[in-house]
Amino acid sequence: MKKRLLLLTGAPDSGKTTVLVKTSEKLRAAGLRVGGMISNEVRAVGNRAGFEILDLQTGRKGWLAHVDQTAGPQIGKYHVNIGGLDNIGVEAILRALEGLDVVFVDELGLMELFSLRLREAITKVFEGQKLAVCTVHWKMRDALIGNVTNREDTEVFTVTKENRDRLAEVINDKALDFLRAFRVDGF
Repeated sequence: MKKRLLLLTGAPDSGKTTVLVKTSEKLRAAGLRVGGMISNEVRAVGNRAGFEILDLQTGRKGWLAHVDQTAGPQIGKYHVNIGGLDNIGVEAILRALEGLDVVFVDELGLMELFSLRLREAITKVFEGQKLAVCTVHWKMRDALIGNVTNREDTEVFTVTKENRDRLAEVINDKALDFLRAFRVDGF
């Protein structure tokens, strides 16, 4: 069976986001329409200041969490910006589900899953028919994630410093195999 849900996990700084971004670039270069949400670490004066949300299709950005933010659920020194997550991240995922070929989600972690709208969007991704590539926080223990990891249509990849340079090509190949099998336009 061709895998529809490709999940990337691994320790912090293993390269999960880098692999996901490289995969999205390869699929876009192959003529596919890709979209979704990416979370990037933001540093100020050498220290982590927070996390930014990026809409992969439009380039729109906002804050997921920041050290100077005072409202929202708290994880360590960060407060989660649920409004930014919903308005940029969730909208990007839903738009990708509705009209694009591949959905990318980075990251399914503690901060992101505070949003009920994100949980609903991820449920749609998991229950849908579209190819999805998602990163999952390595310590994530949530029923939403746990229920999908053992499904027949899911493959989980552990990203390490040793395999991260070649993993984007592996995931790209698996994605193209799935898309060809289900005859996505142009494949």
